[in-house]
Amino acid sequence: MRAINLLPKDESAARRPVPIPVVAACVGIVVASAFLAFMYISASDKVQSARAALRAAQAQYAAVPAPIAPSPVDAQLPAEQSARVTAISTALDQRVDWDRVLREISQVVPSDVWLLSLNASSPSATTPVQEAIGTKPSGIVLTGCTYSQESVARFLARLTVVPDLSSVTLGSSAAGNATGGGGGGCPPAMVGFTLNGDIRMATAS
Repeated sequence: MRAINLLPKDESAARRPVPIPVVAACVGIVVASAFLAFMYISASDKVQSARAALRAAQAQYAAVPAPIAPSPVDAQLPAEQSARVTAISTALDQRVDWDRVLREISQVVPSDVWLLSLNASSPSATTPVQEAIGTKPSGIVLTGCTYSQESVARFLARLTVVPDLSSVTLGSSAAGNATGGGGGGCPPAMVGFTLNGDIRMATAS
């Protein structure tokens, strides 16, 4: 027997399979469209975040107060600071460690010498000028008593080696007698003396 196709011709054509290249092209278009949509949404989110950060930064900048104009007092501060530093440096250069000076003197006083008074003053910038014109040193003045002129000379020699003293000289030396008072208010038969010197200026380290 001969087979007869009873189906309509158009229905038979509609059941033909779609070519694979067409299917692949459609899938590719769909995937590309989805990828582009995802990239657009992601970029849009980043732009919105950047704009929000910019607005926050602008708000913080607007909240910062305007800088205050410098006052004339601020302009004078460097000069005043320099003047104070100079004054402090000058004072430190003229400082005297009196504990050390008195300790050094006490260590060289002979056993047969008694000090009645010791007057001292801090050195000044005029001291070298005074020495140059021959003025008697007056930074330190020691008055005391002893038994002989030799003891006065020995004490004077010892004071010349004291590191913190300079220009130590004999101011006066007077011997008493057995009946009257000694020189410089000392007991009878003793020698009263006065020694003059200057305090050395402190050297800057």
